[in-house]
Amino acid sequence: MRHGSLHSCARPAQRAIIPCQALRAASSKSKNKNRRKASPTQAQAAVAARNPVYPIAEALDLVKDGAKANFDETVEVAMVLNVDPRKANQTVRGTVQLPKGSGKTVRVAVFAKGDDADAATAAGADIVGTEDLVASVMKGNIDFERCVATPEMMSVVGRAARVLGPRGLMPNAKLGSVTRDVEAAVRAAKGGQAQFRAGKNGALHMGVGKVSFARSDLIENVRATMVAISNLKPEVIKGKYISQVHLSSTMGKGVPVEVATVDPSSPRFMFVDEGAEAAVKKALEAELAKAMKEGDGAGEQRASL
Repeated sequence: MRHGSLHSCARPAQRAIIPCQALRAASSKSKNKNRRKASPTQAQAAVAARNPVYPIAEALDLVKDGAKANFDETVEVAMVLNVDPRKANQTVRGTVQLPKGSGKTVRVAVFAKGDDADAATAAGADIVGTEDLVASVMKGNIDFERCVATPEMMSVVGRAARVLGPRGLMPNAKLGSVTRDVEAAVRAAKGGQAQFRAGKNGALHMGVGKVSFARSDLIENVRATMVAISNLKPEVIKGKYISQVHLSSTMGKGVPVEVATVDPSSPRFMFVDEGAEAAVKKALEAELAKAMKEGDGAGEQRASL
């Protein structure tokens, strides 16, 4: 009897659990059924809130404000182009003359002889040579960031291709670094000329100035950069060319940029909301005036006491 009484007590407890589980399941189904799905617009807004993008001017401000290193960091632009660099008709490679300079001191080596060597030296080339310079490079002595050569020197420079090529230093006629006008090439390299090339998956990365530059100067450099890249859009690319753009400082976090504000084909290219900036400035001036007025009032009250 004792065993039977225990068995009969266990049954109700077991029966009580099952209805509770069923009720919870039914309640959950009812809630899911009544829950409204977010509209595509709401979903897009939610994604945008989690992953904001900024107009170029605001993005530059964020990069400058976020640069905390104890040196003058480089402002870098990184983008993804809708190209396949593995295909010969989709390569994107060129140069741009940054109107406000790069902020860097660039050492230039020139492979030239005779009058060309003299012209290169006069233009400010740091190293000028022929076979002797090739021999030095082959030993690993690469104390320069840019390399220029005259056409007749390319047979000599070719010996160092295995050393210069992987470093992106091999002179190239398409980039203007194989030229008879070495004087102009040297001045351009030292005056803020930057090279760019779309690599794997269409990724392109380059510096556009320093965080110490005024925002207006950085905007001018970014403008020139984007125009130069846009001008090299492969003819086979009919749709979207610039997929993503980020700005960052050397040690800072990436700031996503609204592509339309850096795409020369967009009416919002290099958009700066001057009206909004003027409104913010006016509001700050009003706050300052109010604070000063309140301070004067407090001073008069203390004087009367």
